[in-house]
Amino acid sequence: MDFTELYTHTAYLVAFSPGAHFILTAAQDRLIVRRTETFQISRTWLLDSTPSESISALGKPNSKSSRPHSEPKHPPISSIGWSCDSEYILAASAKAGVVQVFKLRDEDWKARIDCGAEGLTKAIWTPDGRTILCFSEWGLRVTVWSLVTGIATYIQFPLYPDRGYAFRADGRYFALAERHKSKDTLGLYDTSDSYRIVRHFALPTSSLASFSLSPTGNHISAWEGPLEYKLYILTLAGHCLKKFAPEPEPVLGIREVAWHPSGMFLAILGFDDKVQILDALSWSPVTTFEPASKTPSGVVIWREPSRWLETTEGRGFISYEKLRGPYTLALNKVDHTKPNLKPGVVQLEWNQIGTLLLSPETAPTTAHIYKFPEANENFVPRLRSLLLHSHTLLQASWNPVRKGSLALCCGNRSLYIWSDEWEGELGEQEEMAECIGVPAEFDTREISWSGDGKGLILLSKETFCCAFEVEDGAAS
Repeated sequence: MDFTELYTHTAYLVAFSPGAHFILTAAQDRLIVRRTETFQISRTWLLDSTPSESISALGKPNSKSSRPHSEPKHPPISSIGWSCDSEYILAASAKAGVVQVFKLRDEDWKARIDCGAEGLTKAIWTPDGRTILCFSEWGLRVTVWSLVTGIATYIQFPLYPDRGYAFRADGRYFALAERHKSKDTLGLYDTSDSYRIVRHFALPTSSLASFSLSPTGNHISAWEGPLEYKLYILTLAGHCLKKFAPEPEPVLGIREVAWHPSGMFLAILGFDDKVQILDALSWSPVTTFEPASKTPSGVVIWREPSRWLETTEGRGFISYEKLRGPYTLALNKVDHTKPNLKPGVVQLEWNQIGTLLLSPETAPTTAHIYKFPEANENFVPRLRSLLLHSHTLLQASWNPVRKGSLALCCGNRSLYIWSDEWEGELGEQEEMAECIGVPAEFDTREISWSGDGKGLILLSKETFCCAFEVEDGAAS
């Protein structure tokens, strides 16, 4: 791996362009675009964060109680994003109620969206790259702004600003969880017809936590809040195909749900740390992964070497230690009488082709990798590998291009890589796991892959750097 220098950022707002040729950064109220091959600045813009007229009219601070020096002179950028073709960039300031749009190839072109009295929580691009969704405060509405027509469309009463919405894989339909007359509902909107409502139906949930569209776009999985373990499978027409609730029902509900890339399976992670796998034919469990202190035979166990950062002085890389089983894990017991404050990564994520499933369990320093058979193999899912670390896992992410490459971080000066595509001495593919030191005073708290799978963004609290693969296989 080759690492770049350190650069500053605001609120972890750093993103590769879809083609991975540029990298976008927010630094307070300024946008910076760099080229990934040289990291030289290509474009920079200063956000016009003058509050919208509505925000200015509503914001009348009391002169006696106001503290002007405690507020930033220019409200910082709160969200950024690339359009799907990398032509346009948006930057939103929730505090100012403003969204600005810039054009990469024309530094003078710009557009501004002033949000009204409903305020602004965040702004995102739609799949067509020419429409922006603005989520208001207090769940009042979602505003759909078209850059082509300049017309705004309003959708009332979204349930959440950070979840509970999805686009179908082809971008044709937009699904939004809403709350009408104290009932959970779902609206389906046609993106090709100015977001005209197609269907609007009540959900069987009493307190919806979120929902997820299947990759095929034929089914919706919707689940209750953390107090009930209930999941419903519905069609896009609103027909409920299945209600899933294990017996006996766990004390708490569902944490994460992840569709298999083919849509044939659905993985469900509960607060009891069990992973239920449903099939798309009967919508019944075909296997369950339960926390176990003793690992079964045949599992590959990798352990981070002790004090390797001090030994290497944070430079170069070193392989994990490969242990022989059986191995005993120290599991954290769940106390349902106390608030759930378990550390560690809360992720349930399939790899690109759905042959591997990453799952957290009750050991916050351990990553569990489950193997799923391919189409021509017998269906016998099993625990394949364990990655044991010295610190709590903060994030893990599959490579978006390579089927068997995983990156992890633990909040220290390192990056961890697991892969099953390493070529052995006889030319066969085998596993490898490496600890890679970051050559800087840097604590890796978040990571994200580039679209081509060749680069990674590593973020600490105030700075970031990028790591790129070296073609000849060397690492530095």
